[in-house]
Amino acid sequence: MKKRFYLVALFLTLSLPSLLAQTPGDVPATREDVMKLFDTMNIHEQMRLVMESVLKQQRAMIHDALRKRTPQITDEELAHLDQLTTDVMKDMPTDTLLDDMIPVYQKHLTKSDVDAMNTFYASPTGKKLMREMPAMTSESMQAAAPHMQAMMDKIMDRAEQMAREERHRKAPTPAVDKN
Repeated sequence: MKKRFYLVALFLTLSLPSLLAQTPGDVPATREDVMKLFDTMNIHEQMRLVMESVLKQQRAMIHDALRKRTPQITDEELAHLDQLTTDVMKDMPTDTLLDDMIPVYQKHLTKSDVDAMNTFYASPTGKKLMREMPAMTSESMQAAAPHMQAMMDKIMDRAEQMAREERHRKAPTPAVDKN
């Protein structure tokens, strides 16, 4: 009997600090909490708008890069490439992506975090932020486009240099006649 009492006392002594340290705000967000946040944020529409903006910006950068690297590329070939990217984006499994995001949100956010975010995004300011976010993202990408294009050009130059070096290294060396 005393042994059981000591075991219970020891268990409570060891677990009490962690039980007391866990306030309601430290409770992990549930799947339902995160889904409610996604609903409040109208995340499906936000993802669609941001993906459209990204696609538009990326298309312009890819077109510029391809025209520089392959001047003979035709408008028809670029249109086929555009259609391919449109088809890929259309087939993007948004619900699957959101399902994949839920555990990440749960890992990093507590229930009180998600509740506070829900309160914010349901407020007039939060709604305005969500309305303006696609335009802000698009305009930010346009502002950064020259830097991104320069970086893409450097990457392409470096990739071409590496390919040339690799071809040169793998090229057979001519046999030397020892006569």
